[in-house]
Amino acid sequence: MSRTLPFRPNLEHLKKQAKALLRDLQAGRPDAQLADAQHQLAREYGFASWPALHAHVEAIARDSAVHPLAGTWSWRAEPSTEQNEPFRQVTLRVDVSVDVVTIRDVMIDASGQELRNENVLHVDGEEHAQPHGYGVSARWVGTHALEAVGTKDGRVEGRVTYQVAPDGRTLTVSANERTVQLTRVARRV
Repeated sequence: MSRTLPFRPNLEHLKKQAKALLRDLQAGRPDAQLADAQHQLAREYGFASWPALHAHVEAIARDSAVHPLAGTWSWRAEPSTEQNEPFRQVTLRVDVSVDVVTIRDVMIDASGQELRNENVLHVDGEEHAQPHGYGVSARWVGTHALEAVGTKDGRVEGRVTYQVAPDGRTLTVSANERTVQLTRVARRV
């Protein structure tokens, strides 16, 4: 099994994962120790050992870099195409905290009405219950992209990808065959 670390991994979360893995290991090998689980977990994350993974996570914690997706992003329909667009303007405010991403959007629809929404995504690959019977799973796709999949009654209802350009200036949002490029408004620090 291969795992991918989030942009800002949390050492306490990794310790909990190692303890959960230890319980699984002990089901088949009662003599398994925490060090065995830590070593296996480190290997699954692509590290040679638990101390190497631990050092990597601590180095990230010391680094004050802001996640590339964090910030405010905006898109406005071109006047020539505005009548064919469902929205005139979209603004996204994205906050990233370890493996939780909060996206607050403000959209101006074709009639000029303002619509507001907030989505909290747990970026762990697991499905999390949402209002109205929906479930959403989210995962990092590299360091600059986030993918979320919405399901209802076991069927995929939607898929959205947020991809930040390498220069950090544009955000491409692809959702169900539609793609929009937003521009960074303000860099979060």
